[in-house]
Amino acid sequence: MFLSVSDFLIPFSGAMLGAVSQGVLWGIMALGVYITFKILDFPDMTVDGSFALGGCVSAVLIVHGVDPLLSLLVAVLAGMLAGLITGVLHTKLHIPGILSGILMMLALYSINLHIMGGPNQPLGRTSTTVMNIINKIFHLSDILKDNATSVSSLVTGIIFSGALIAILYWFFGTEAGSAIRATGDNERMSRAQGINTDTMKILALMISNGLVALSGGLVMQQQRFGDVSMGIGAIVIGLASIIIGEVIFSKKFSFWFTLLSVVLGSVIYRLIIAIVLQLGMKTQDMKLLSAVVVAVALSVPVLKKNFTRKKTPAPSEEK
Repeated sequence: MFLSVSDFLIPFSGAMLGAVSQGVLWGIMALGVYITFKILDFPDMTVDGSFALGGCVSAVLIVHGVDPLLSLLVAVLAGMLAGLITGVLHTKLHIPGILSGILMMLALYSINLHIMGGPNQPLGRTSTTVMNIINKIFHLSDILKDNATSVSSLVTGIIFSGALIAILYWFFGTEAGSAIRATGDNERMSRAQGINTDTMKILALMISNGLVALSGGLVMQQQRFGDVSMGIGAIVIGLASIIIGEVIFSKKFSFWFTLLSVVLGSVIYRLIIAIVLQLGMKTQDMKLLSAVVVAVALSVPVLKKNFTRKKTPAPSEEK
């Protein structure tokens, strides 16, 4: 029995819509990774733990009757606390940056287990999420019966990511934001100019992990359960989003567009994953695919340079 075109297109389009909505929510995490890896030039491995931390904190609070928006605020504060501890380990105890993040990531695994009292925490059927609120405001269930969940997640992601891009664009134009950027560009010169680089590192790590925890809380509310392992590989996804955004949209635009390209890179990454899964790839190969996508994205700029060099004639060859 042969399937019609509509039998294929309807589930495929639904999967693509779900991938886009997920990409926007995970894009908030990628913005946090962008702050540490690109602006501060700090290899922060705390991300895998703080992403799950945000999801776990939000899940437990919602189950106990706390407003979902308030639960996200608490999740952000928890993520900022994790970033603070990583910063203190690095700046005050002089533990190497990458090791500070790994130590905090390991500690957060146990902390998340204690927060939830187990490896996972599902939301109850009557529990309200931000997506439910958006759904009710725009009456999406009445308009889009089958895709209401994905569309409500997409609208939620667009609202949060749009607001965060505007806030980050404003913040990094202030004195504190400029000091963080200067610290990432040249720490010694920044210190010579009177900038307290240790404080700037801690502040950037707090902002970064706060955003990552917010993303974790939103993703948890989308999938309606928190899990201690939900952040595994988050750092790779964040890096992939940043690199894909840079490769496709280049670096020639203003800072706000660079931030937007990070979120768009996350969406493209999710679309790639969704398309490959639709073509029959097994879920157990997801991590391998993620590694391949990052490797390819990293190699594109190098291949571009080599190609440009070959096309440009050497001075001796020019007439």
